[in-house]
Amino acid sequence: MEDDLKYKIGITLIPKIGAVNAKKLIAYCGGVEAVFKESKKALLKIPGIGENIVKNILGNNVLARAEQEIEFIEKHKITPLFYTDDEYPKRLLQCEDGPVMLYYKGNVSLNKKRVLAVVGTRRSTPYGKIMCENILEGLKEKDVLVVSGLAYGIDSCAHRFSVNTGISTVGVLGHGLDRIYPSENKSVAKKMVTNGGLLTEFMSGTTPDRENFPKRNRIIAGISDATLVVESGRKGGAIITADIAFSYNRDVFAVPGRVNDQYSKGCNYLLKTNKAAMAESADDIAYLLGWDDVRKEDNRQLELFSNLTADEQTLIEILQKYGECGVDELMVKSGLQLSKIASALLNMEFKGIILSLPGKRYRVK
Repeated sequence: MEDDLKYKIGITLIPKIGAVNAKKLIAYCGGVEAVFKESKKALLKIPGIGENIVKNILGNNVLARAEQEIEFIEKHKITPLFYTDDEYPKRLLQCEDGPVMLYYKGNVSLNKKRVLAVVGTRRSTPYGKIMCENILEGLKEKDVLVVSGLAYGIDSCAHRFSVNTGISTVGVLGHGLDRIYPSENKSVAKKMVTNGGLLTEFMSGTTPDRENFPKRNRIIAGISDATLVVESGRKGGAIITADIAFSYNRDVFAVPGRVNDQYSKGCNYLLKTNKAAMAESADDIAYLLGWDDVRKEDNRQLELFSNLTADEQTLIEILQKYGECGVDELMVKSGLQLSKIASALLNMEFKGIILSLPGKRYRVK
């Protein structure tokens, strides 16, 4: 298991690969360890993987650093989450650029039924704080998981209010789990781990550099059903997060403000351009997301599917377990060849058993 984790961490350390190419390499090679042991000739045959990337794969000794990170993980009881793991946030799997590896210290599932990102300016006003707290108070009975970025202002307000009222909350960090930034949030971060947690894609030793926060924002948007912008200037991290959520086809909400207020300009812009729905209360969010509906889960059993081949049966079991998967994930989880997966998926789509979704993803119908 530790050897397997070494390769999982190691692939994130190879320069110039990124999440998209890493997933492609794992799918084509048949596993993460196989990427490191594949020949140069075979790697060069993978679409989009050129000479420079292959050179980085074969010429970098990243596994020693990965072993150091494993020691840190074990010492501090951190949970590593690879994108094929059951506990990995399933909403992030729908995002092509979702991280290959995450590091989590907490006790709440990242796959809760209802997850809301709450973001806003670091220079929040009394109006923004009141609106943030009122909305979260109204959502408390919905058993929602509140996600934010542990920054000053609205982020801190959302985390602190959640901690104080018993709402589960997760902070997504722009640095490693060996520090808390800003340091003023150390006390609330410690409490969050008991009813929520801290999440990051960055290894220990990573400092909170400016370029890390847009990366952090895509996780906040991707891990959530919807993003609520409470207060924001026309530009800033909250607007970036809202734009990312919008690009992921996730719902975006914005708290309206007076037209001349500096930190309402961003929210009003989102509303004016139809990128966000207006949120004046928790009821607005609950209604539009269907959180007030009582819906029965579809508990269809495997026996309902007749005349399935062995390959189709394998893929159906994976799709029923994970809800939605891309072809690369199906390759890793099933161990089947790409040609067999493509044939089985096409047959099941014709039979009306599965649905084909954007981004070459599939789910049971």
